[in-house]
Amino acid sequence: MNKIEITTSFSVFETIEELPNDVSDLMQKAIEIRKNAYAPYSKFKVGCALLLDNGKIVLGSNQENAAYPSGLCAERVAIFQSGAIYPEAKILKMAITAASETNKTTTPIPPCGSCRQSIFEYEFKQNMPIEIYFMGEKGIVYKSDSIKNLLPLSFDKNFL
Repeated sequence: MNKIEITTSFSVFETIEELPNDVSDLMQKAIEIRKNAYAPYSKFKVGCALLLDNGKIVLGSNQENAAYPSGLCAERVAIFQSGAIYPEAKILKMAITAASETNKTTTPIPPCGSCRQSIFEYEFKQNMPIEIYFMGEKGIVYKSDSIKNLLPLSFDKNFL
């Protein structure tokens, strides 16, 4: 038997103010769009802002539905919107923030599994890593240099 060991690395920023200016601005946009989330069931609002290589910023917030599988996370709303509007653009940076109406979210909240796979699809498609910054409602921000830190054993079209 052999053993595979996987390690990941994240940068940690104590506050939004410690982020580079462009990322701080991107995170502020994610915080603002989070307010537009439609989350009457979970009371858990998420905002996402993408910086594209054409200079455009694409926003997304989670959109729930009484038929739960029909809703969509903020990350996928933003990613799919960027793919629809700017199909040739590459995603450089992604800022994600989450807040609960019932609990304080002060620890960084990463994308869910479905969002990780969707982010990976676009990272794979553009053959270039996407910087991912994520936080709770306030406080610490984690930075991942690539989705591969969050999804190390990735599934792509080469398996099909």
